[in-house]
Amino acid sequence: MRPLAVIGNVNVDLILGPAEPWPKAGTEVVVDHDELRVGGQAGNTALAWEGLGVEYAIAANVGDDQFGRWLSEAFGERGRRWPVTPVGTTLSVGITHPDGERTFFTTRGHLPRLSFADVLAVLDGEALSGGYALLTAAFLTDDLTGDYPALFDWADRHGIAIALDTGWPLDGWTAHNCDAVRQWLSRSRIALLNEIETTTLAGLEDPADAARNLLSQMPDGSIVVVKRGPEGAISIGTGGDLVSVAAPSVTVVDTIGAGDVFNAAFLASLARQEPLEACLAAGTTVASRAISTLPRSYGGPEPFREIVR
Repeated sequence: MRPLAVIGNVNVDLILGPAEPWPKAGTEVVVDHDELRVGGQAGNTALAWEGLGVEYAIAANVGDDQFGRWLSEAFGERGRRWPVTPVGTTLSVGITHPDGERTFFTTRGHLPRLSFADVLAVLDGEALSGGYALLTAAFLTDDLTGDYPALFDWADRHGIAIALDTGWPLDGWTAHNCDAVRQWLSRSRIALLNEIETTTLAGLEDPADAARNLLSQMPDGSIVVVKRGPEGAISIGTGGDLVSVAAPSVTVVDTIGAGDVFNAAFLASLARQEPLEACLAAGTTVASRAISTLPRSYGGPEPFREIVR
């Protein structure tokens, strides 16, 4: 199996809900569920790999407070190597709604101060040679994003394929943000995007056409994956053929991090050198299980091995 790593945001998620309608100012609402848990795109991906029994590396930072210590401890030896930034840890409060969707309120906290030097302090380029590194939260990690050219150069020197999932820009998909992502895609080997992100970046309504357009801007041999929620996922890879899989029908409990769980299962399958269709099937199957279970379950190592056989 090829090496795997994730680079980006690990923060604290406080999940409350469900709540409907949105409360009026000055009122108090009692909800049925609360959960304090590890969050962030990188954190969610790493937790899914843990649940699937997949070996991985993770580069992140934490704040200099009790939440930062809690996050580091949650990842054991991996977390003890993370740099500590002298600010408060980023906290996201997620309000869930009866349909399984959610609204987040997030502090800036420590995430903007994650740097390329922090990444190099944690990841061993030689050990990751020939593998995949998922790059997350480009619009939250200001210092690292400014050093993306150096990060891509480092990955190229070590033969590490970058998989990109930028997350949603805080100021929306402006022309500037779209141009930036297209530039990052030109250095990436895998794009892991949702349908709105794909069609917006390409300026095309059809997701398959949009995926082909983005693929044409990436290096030869790259892959574009479009995550479509309950409609499953599609991908365009080498040769330009469309690969599509349906998602299992499940009762949704919590969609938070669904795309990150998909990324984890997809990349773990790709690292096993499975066919593209099997990788998509693994992503949709594991993500569907995760969003329909409470406490969240990824199925475990043995069921995952069965999926990718």
